[in-house]
Amino acid sequence: MNKQNLIFSRSDKQIYRDGDKLIKVFDESYSKANILNEALNHARVEETSLNVPKIRSIEVVDGKWAIVLDYIDGETLQSLMDKHPESSHEYLNLFVDLQMQVLSQRVPMLNKLKDKMQSKISATPLDATTRYELHTRLDSMPKHANLCHGDFNPTNIIITKDGNPYIIDWSHATQGNASADVARSYLLFYLAGKEALGDSYLKMYCKKSDTALQYVQRWIPIVAASRLVKAKPEEVEFLHRWINVVDYE
Repeated sequence: MNKQNLIFSRSDKQIYRDGDKLIKVFDESYSKANILNEALNHARVEETSLNVPKIRSIEVVDGKWAIVLDYIDGETLQSLMDKHPESSHEYLNLFVDLQMQVLSQRVPMLNKLKDKMQSKISATPLDATTRYELHTRLDSMPKHANLCHGDFNPTNIIITKDGNPYIIDWSHATQGNASADVARSYLLFYLAGKEALGDSYLKMYCKKSDTALQYVQRWIPIVAASRLVKAKPEEVEFLHRWINVVDYE
């Protein structure tokens, strides 16, 4: 593997291009089980009608576990939105339409979103009363089985030169309530400092899907709490504000 072909790097993983292949290399902080589970999630999503890169193999590269996928030649939707702010409404329409396509799918072998969120709430440093209220609210939410991406944001959509969108990074995929995934996307816009775009996104999604805005908003404290477990230091205060704005019933 040519180190010069590095296209993305952070402390715990590196992504390389090797011709028509993309190689995602994990460091030792990732357990083998988590890496194989990510590959399994991705492989299950491949069986839907969605455009996703295909996994080619699971390998050990320089002593580290790696997932090898098709390389999708294109530009992220986020990059296009940054370059062409005059087309933000058009791009946001595409974003919402793609998310609705994702949420229309069923992948019954995926882990359940509610189970994952219950576990994350338990793992937060929140006080017992707040954890209890969040668990109670989560229990009360309707049980659905939609495919939820778990990190649906414009950086995880690649648009090819001929205009085909591909959705990447299925490591957080679960099955559950669509509005929970929408609440997470809304939160991600805010965490990226794009509050106005986030508000436009939520209104557009609710209108297109005929979903009550208030229903999605009920998920936001739950989603914020689940994000708190692995939050960046600069996110913590913001997430606490979202968790604390709710009047619990």
